[in-house]
Amino acid sequence: MAKTDTLHIRVEPSVKKRAEETLNELGLSITEAINVFLNQVILNDGIPFEIRKPRFNKETIQAIKDTENGRKLSKTFDTVDEMFEELDN
Repeated sequence: MAKTDTLHIRVEPSVKKRAEETLNELGLSITEAINVFLNQVILNDGIPFEIRKPRFNKETIQAIKDTENGRKLSKTFDTVDEMFEELDN
């Protein structure tokens, strides 16, 4: 077995839990995923994915989550014209 070093990192418990759930579905442990990530950093000579600000603000993200969870938005419109009229006010 190859000699290994130990990394100590701090993450929010909810992030760790959600990442473990996703990685388990992929058949990976967090240790394996970190090793994949670090090897990709080496191969790409940098972060192996694009990092940028979210496209949506917090309110929009919450509205998207609400509709995905079956909640209705607080205001609905019968026509696009009604919506634009409201936006103009």
